[in-house]
Amino acid sequence: MQNITIAIHPLKGSDSYSDKWIEYCEEYRISYRLVNCYSSDIIKELDGCDALMWHWQHTDYKAQLFARQLILSLERVGFKVYPNAHTSWHFDDKLGQKYLLEAIDAPMVKSYAFYDKSSAIKWIEETTLPKVFKLRNGAGAHNVQLIKSKQEAKRYINKVFSSGFKSNHRRAVLDEKIWHFRRDKSLKSFLNIGRGVVRFIFPHKIRNLLPIEKNYLYAQDFIPNCDHDIRVFVIGNRAFTKKRMVRAGDFRASGSGSMSWDIGEKGKECVQMAFEVTQKLQAQSLAFDFVLDGDAYKMIEISYAASPRGFSDTSGYWDRNLNWIEKPLRGEYFIMEDMLNSLSSSA
Repeated sequence: MQNITIAIHPLKGSDSYSDKWIEYCEEYRISYRLVNCYSSDIIKELDGCDALMWHWQHTDYKAQLFARQLILSLERVGFKVYPNAHTSWHFDDKLGQKYLLEAIDAPMVKSYAFYDKSSAIKWIEETTLPKVFKLRNGAGAHNVQLIKSKQEAKRYINKVFSSGFKSNHRRAVLDEKIWHFRRDKSLKSFLNIGRGVVRFIFPHKIRNLLPIEKNYLYAQDFIPNCDHDIRVFVIGNRAFTKKRMVRAGDFRASGSGSMSWDIGEKGKECVQMAFEVTQKLQAQSLAFDFVLDGDAYKMIEISYAASPRGFSDTSGYWDRNLNWIEKPLRGEYFIMEDMLNSLSSSA
């Protein structure tokens, strides 16, 4: 495209979108500029550019401080951004997602929020257990606990309304690596345990800079007899899907590594709901987790992005009319294409 320059914040790592964005621009001869969103002069760096694309992540404490503010500031002057404010303001914020999904009457698992200890204790005395207690942030089933007794719940409440919890659970990450070794029994998974032990003893300094989570209680109803969830990742008018199986002896599917591309006929209900919610929120992209509650699927939470590795082997995607499109794909390419189309339509 002529006379269009895309600003891209480069990010290293297997979960980064920026490498594929750069690859797309070079393949299709799109002018792009690498910028540093952490620079004090980022606004000046964007001079001469038409859009900013920045795949900021939930584990980046610096991005958590200012990404939303930068995005909204740019949009106020008509500058195109991915992700835009509609897409990302609720990112890694389960409390924000609760209010947002309730406001649009989305089919969500019943959720609860309390901001003082006495209200939380009163609720525990009156509610039924088990319940799923969560921190407002975290991904991959980290920061999630199944609370089965009032005594256990009160211990959790006492801690969250005093010293709080670190959002970086090193023990949970190590336990995850041990579980993957027991499942895979491979050299790679064994070596990952060693890496997990090192990080458990010597935590990454950046992860330790994430704030302590305290002075709130967030919980959801526990959905019993649930052997899977359905993940739907919507980008524009396309949806990628997969079924993730709950691991043995656990209640969570996220992070299990056991999955199927076949979501079944009923799973298409999740695709339809995901498209509808994405449209209502005017989001560029959204990833959803659904669980089956009786005869109906309900949302657990949402995110503006999903790991590209998680869908790299899919053979196709669903269109807005729930037609299956069989073709090789790269989700990052679709995001770039949608941005270019948006720039063309507003030119």
